[in-house]
Amino acid sequence: MDTFYYLIQNMLPIAIPLLLVALGGMFSERSGVINIALEGIMLFGAFFGCLFVFFTQNSNVNPQIILLLGMIVAAIAGLMYSMLLSFAAVNMKADQTITGTALNMLIPAAILLFAKMKFNSDGITTDMNFYIKEVPILGKIPVLGELFFQKTYLTVYIGFLFLTITTIVFYKTKFGLRLRACGEHPQAADSVGINVYKMRHCGVGLSGILGGIGGFFYSVGVMDGNISGHTGVAGFGFLALAVMIFGQWKPIKIMFAALFFAFLRTLAYSVALIPFLNSLNINQTYYKMLPYVATMVVLIFTSGKSRAPKAEGIPFDKSK
Repeated sequence: MDTFYYLIQNMLPIAIPLLLVALGGMFSERSGVINIALEGIMLFGAFFGCLFVFFTQNSNVNPQIILLLGMIVAAIAGLMYSMLLSFAAVNMKADQTITGTALNMLIPAAILLFAKMKFNSDGITTDMNFYIKEVPILGKIPVLGELFFQKTYLTVYIGFLFLTITTIVFYKTKFGLRLRACGEHPQAADSVGINVYKMRHCGVGLSGILGGIGGFFYSVGVMDGNISGHTGVAGFGFLALAVMIFGQWKPIKIMFAALFFAFLRTLAYSVALIPFLNSLNINQTYYKMLPYVATMVVLIFTSGKSRAPKAEGIPFDKSK
C-alpha cells in the first residue's frame, strides 16, 4: 500500500506539466497552427520562472507565493516566445514545422550561453523548497488525504484547475466554438465574420502561456526547482505532443493520456520499491525508456484513427 501511495504522489507532479503543455498544443492546433515548438516554449518558461525564483529565494516571502509569481513570469515568457511562431505561421505563412523546429533548437543554446556567463554552470540551480508535506484539514482525510493532499506540490491543484477552465472555455464559450471553427474550416468561419488571423494568434498565445507554465512546473515538480540547458525538459514537449494526439485533441482524454505516461515514468524510477520488477534484475535504463517506447507504440496503433483538425498546418488565405 505504501508503494501505491508513493507511485500516485510522485506521478501527479509529473503528469501536470504534460497535461498543461498538451492542452496548450490543443489550443494551437485546434486553431489551425501546428505547434512543434512546445519543447522550446517549455524550456523558455522554465528558464525565466527559475530565474525569478533564484533572485527571490532569499526573501522572506512564502515559497508558495513565490511559486505563483514564478508561474506568472513563466506564462508571460511562454506567451512572448510563442508569438514568434504565431507571427511566422499566421502573418508570414511560413512552414510551421520548420519554424517550430528552429525555435526548439534556439533555446537550449541560449540558456547554456547565459548560464555560463552569469552562473558559470550549465543552468540555474535554486534552493527554494516548494514541497507541501500535508494540506491542512484535507490531508487528514483517510486514503484520499494520503493520496492527493500529502507529500505533494501546489502545481498539482493548479494543473487540475487549468484543466477545468480549459474544458469550460473550449466547449461552453463562443471563443471555444470560434477557435475550433478556425481549425476545421477557416473559410466558413471567415464568411460569418470571424477574424481567423486573430483567433489563430489567440490559439498560439494560449499554447505559449500553458507551455511556459508547464515548463516551470516541470522544473518545480520533477527537477526540484532547477533547469539546465543540457538536459532541457527531457523531451517533455515532444511527449506532450504525443499525449495531445493520443487524447484526440480533447481535454479530458488528454488528462488520462498524461496520467498514463506519467505513471510509466514514475514506475521507471521506482523499480527498487516493487519486489516483482526488482527481482527481474533488468537494468533501470530499460525502464526509463518506457514512456518513450510507449509513445511510439501508442501512436502506431492510434494514429490511423486520429482525426486532426482539417485545416491544421494550412496557412489561411482569405482570397481562397
